Amino acid sequence: MPVVRAILGFLAYVCAGGVFAAAGDVYAFSLALGATALSSDTQAQIVSSDAQIVGSPASPAYPLKASSNNRYLVDQNNVPFLVVGDAPQTLIANLSEADATRYMANRAQYGINALWINLLCNYSDGCKKDASTFDSISPFTVVGDLSSPNAVYFRRVDDMINIAVTYGMVVLLDPIETSSWLDVLRANGTAKAFEYGQWLGNRYKKFPNIIWMHGNDFQTWKNAADDALVQAVARGIRSGDPFHIHTIELNYKASGSLDDPTWAPLIELDAAYTYFPTYAQVLTEYNRPDFKPVFMVEANYEFEHLQDTDGGSTQNLRRQEYWTMLSGASGQLYGSRYTWRFDEGWQTKLDTPGAIQLGYMKNLFASRKWYDLVPDQNHTIVTAGYDGLAGNIGKLWTYFGSSSRLRRLFSHVTSLGSITANTYATAAGTSDGTLLIVYMPSTRTITVDMSKLAGVTVGLWYDPTSGSYTEVGGSPFANSGTRQFTPPGTNQAGDGDWILVLEPSPPH
Repeated sequence: MPVVRAILGFLAYVCAGGVFAAAGDVYAFSLALGATALSSDTQAQIVSSDAQIVGSPASPAYPLKASSNNRYLVDQNNVPFLVVGDAPQTLIANLSEADATRYMANRAQYGINALWINLLCNYSDGCKKDASTFDSISPFTVVGDLSSPNAVYFRRVDDMINIAVTYGMVVLLDPIETSSWLDVLRANGTAKAFEYGQWLGNRYKKFPNIIWMHGNDFQTWKNAADDALVQAVARGIRSGDPFHIHTIELNYKASGSLDDPTWAPLIELDAAYTYFPTYAQVLTEYNRPDFKPVFMVEANYEFEHLQDTDGGSTQNLRRQEYWTMLSGASGQLYGSRYTWRFDEGWQTKLDTPGAIQLGYMKNLFASRKWYDLVPDQNHTIVTAGYDGLAGNIGKLWTYFGSSSRLRRLFSHVTSLGSITANTYATAAGTSDGTLLIVYMPSTRTITVDMSKLAGVTVGLWYDPTSGSYTEVGGSPFANSGTRQFTPPGTNQAGDGDWILVLEPSPPH
């Protein structure tokens, strides 16, 4: 094991210095003081801001667009939009309007504002083979003919999108997902694919709450003919609907939309996809010279453990979420085995730890200037305790991807590349020094260069399993020298992960 660890460390060092060289600021910190109860002023400030986040009825001014700096999404009033989503991919085919309303009302309680929905059902998983709805409405009047849309089916689609409008949610609408429908695209050809897209664009341009999302486990995007078919649909939509932004999910187990440069002119949002530690793929996208806003479209789902992945345990979900948000992402989609397929009994699997803790994540970020956070990739703020080896191993695993024999070989003898074993502490802060947030997957002491902060700051520990704050002992702190920080034991769930927040002291 020492030899294996040494080899991995060397490879990670090489990759970190080359392929993974950081392109932005990095934050590091170290906390050594005990925790105390929140002061009344600090507690009042946090409660008042959190109360406006999860479940808020406020609706963005859709459609969404990229921010002026191309780092996140904004609405038509240029208000930043934090993507916090679920992936009910089979909703149109498997739910009635009443059940869809029940589902969306529940998701709104947890601050979910985005839904990935496949316009045509993924009939390889969870739907009828003929892709008809639960009550036998087919999407096309001639099976497999994209030029014969069924008006009754598409009225059902309209109804589902309008229910999302009621809850202020944006729909990431996949016009013809590629894990099941590529054969149909191939049979129809590029001309029909374009016409199908054009028909969709003309029909749905009037719906404000749409992001067009192409792909879905698009394993053959490197095949020029397959790629051309999917792009034909996208171009067709664009010709009829110039108002909504586009994105694409490429291949598992790790990818970003811009891996395929031919999609760059067609999309405004970069979808990161990974079953490995999420910070690695998000940073890969964030550091591209031609970057676009990036979000985590898919990672491990709750109640799922796919082959050769780490699975969606509650702790793994938290790691994915906070790693993502502190690596430059504009948001992310959560997923659950029960709410992407809507198998029997899904109604009893809505109020799960994963959904609840996703809401806690949103509360932490949405009440602050999350859109100004810059990943501390060079560890100039959090200078010790972040576990650089684990961080680089995660990047190495992403670089190797899913097909590397070397990755598979090492995975048999060490767990260093797994989400569960990875203890990399991600950190991000604002360029003006008014906010620093650090996620620590396990208990340790970190060191923060306090001179990087703008002034006197309050230190808060945030428990990602309860959504509660504890003030760091000795807080507030001056912005000089270095300071060590150590979490206050285990969190409410009995795990070791905590979030450190350093921000200006509230006025008295």
